[in-house]
Amino acid sequence: MKMKELPISERPYEKLEMYGERSLSNAELIAIIIKSGTRNESSVSIAQKILTLEKNGENNLRFLQNISIEEFMSIKGIGKVKALQLKAICELTKRMSKPIDTSQVQINSPKDVADLLTDEMRFEKREIVKAIILNSKNTIVKIVDVCYGGTNSAILKPKDVLQEAIKLGAPKIILVHNHPSGDPTPSKSDFEFTERLVQASKIMGIELLDHIVIGDYKFESIFYLINNI
Repeated sequence: MKMKELPISERPYEKLEMYGERSLSNAELIAIIIKSGTRNESSVSIAQKILTLEKNGENNLRFLQNISIEEFMSIKGIGKVKALQLKAICELTKRMSKPIDTSQVQINSPKDVADLLTDEMRFEKREIVKAIILNSKNTIVKIVDVCYGGTNSAILKPKDVLQEAIKLGAPKIILVHNHPSGDPTPSKSDFEFTERLVQASKIMGIELLDHIVIGDYKFESIFYLINNI
């Protein structure tokens, strides 16, 4: 059915204006982004085909973050401009999940770290390592990206983690990295690197409070695991 054949109250633009954005289905929201359909197919119908690109039964829109421009363009009715619009919206969503200001945030538990960084890091397709630099009251001084890895691992040395804290004269840090697989279970190398970092931190007079692994809305504290083995 073409868009003009739908009742006005069922057309995405009009429906959003009349009832608000929460009233729209995922397909209707995507239809507004791509704006128009083809001669034979409505934008909502094309949007429904975009949703079929999800193959893992996740039942959420996270999969759109991993769809390439070429994959979007494989759907009839999605040209390069519309594919780029979809990629731009995905990136905006990712950036909007980042905290606006962390300067007054106090970290008191592994969950505080997960709440702060999960929405940002769970979308990443490669491993990213961050250092949360804290003052003596566990208030965040700065969060720095330490290392970028591939889809399976990041090459890292203790000095890479500690150098910004040393520069700032900060007394405490927390190491955080993601697992692109979505499973936050620490690997053997995660444990081994944590042990090396603990020793290097002590030498530099910096306290390593924890090493957190972020998955898909799940996380693990390596310090908690070490202390409860």
